[in-house]
Amino acid sequence: MEPQSRSDTMLQNEPIILASKSASRRAMLDAAGIQYEAIPAEIDERAVEAAWTGGEEDHVVAGISAAKALAVAKDHPAPFVLGSDSLVVVDGKRFDKPASREDAAEHLRFFSGKTLELYAGAALVLDGLLKWECWDVARLEVRDLSDAFIDEYLEREWPAVSGCVGVFRIEGLGIQLFEHIDGSHFTILGMPLMRVLWALRQFGAVKG
Repeated sequence: MEPQSRSDTMLQNEPIILASKSASRRAMLDAAGIQYEAIPAEIDERAVEAAWTGGEEDHVVAGISAAKALAVAKDHPAPFVLGSDSLVVVDGKRFDKPASREDAAEHLRFFSGKTLELYAGAALVLDGLLKWECWDVARLEVRDLSDAFIDEYLEREWPAVSGCVGVFRIEGLGIQLFEHIDGSHFTILGMPLMRVLWALRQFGAVKG
């Protein structure tokens, strides 16, 4: 066996479990060179959210992230399980993933001309115990959206955006919904990646 180069060794990590089926979260870990297995958490997210009714959105999104990681860790013992979740708030109202194309259109009409707050959380479970959690928020100013634009947008993006709480993919046509964006690109994609990588290094899951 050929010896590994120093750069190869520094990029090694302990395989982790990602408690999510999100394509964007998987893409982030892929790009960062993190070895993982994606196992979606089978939990009632809305029930977990209801338990936090009256709480701040940062606590809610971190709590759901932790619940996902803990649920997967029960059935799939592994040293490291990473959970993550996103939450959208507009004018004080929380939004879930749209249930239908008509529901998506209603969301977009409500978002029109307002500031969309996108919260992303993450939690890390080590040997079955919650050890770390965090959250971040990005603020996206939605431009005035005409009904004609919304119809054409959904004609091209539905059902790809059906799994997106904000009804958009920032890496695609979704960028055309906004006039200004303040916040991390990774948070907008659904996970505060820089903080996650920091935590994985602190707990020894990522070397270097």
